[in-house]
Amino acid sequence: MVTGQQLPDGSFFDSGALSLDFSASPLVNQADLDAWLGERFDRLQGAASERELADAHALRAAIGRVAAAAASASQPEADDIDTVNLFAATPDIPPALGGGRRQAGAGRVRIGQALSTVARDAVDLFGERGPGRIRFCTADDCELVFYDESRSNNRRWCSMQRCGNRAKVRAHRARSISDSGGIRRTVGG
Repeated sequence: MVTGQQLPDGSFFDSGALSLDFSASPLVNQADLDAWLGERFDRLQGAASERELADAHALRAAIGRVAAAAASASQPEADDIDTVNLFAATPDIPPALGGGRRQAGAGRVRIGQALSTVARDAVDLFGERGPGRIRFCTADDCELVFYDESRSNNRRWCSMQRCGNRAKVRAHRARSISDSGGIRRTVGG
């Protein structure tokens, strides 16, 4: 499944995991939930209800706290684990091969099924796939959590477009000032 999303500041953030993308998603209202899920799940049926939005907020918050605990190598709260497990235990989107004439269970996707799929991704991520690879962005002014998919397991920033670029610009400026003995040179003067 493809991961990543535009953040409110316009930058692109790819956490490397569906569940971590969900925890960083700006879900303010039902339309936001419909749009976020609709971009990731084909055949999403209907609009989210107030209850489904409340469920999504609860799941998103629990995943975010479990991710923060994993990134800081601490034990997550049992209530957060229970919340993720509860959503993961409900029916998710059944797999289906394309090309057939019948749509056995793969016709329309309900909001609850999509949330269950997100929760199951979190169970996989926090259980088997992610130990030692879930971390915070190293930028001082960023709190985003990501799954490091790199072969060398050395990703440092949430995004090169966002925090990585800013860190490189700051480092370049610091080197320029250091190289010039602390005196800034200006062009033409």
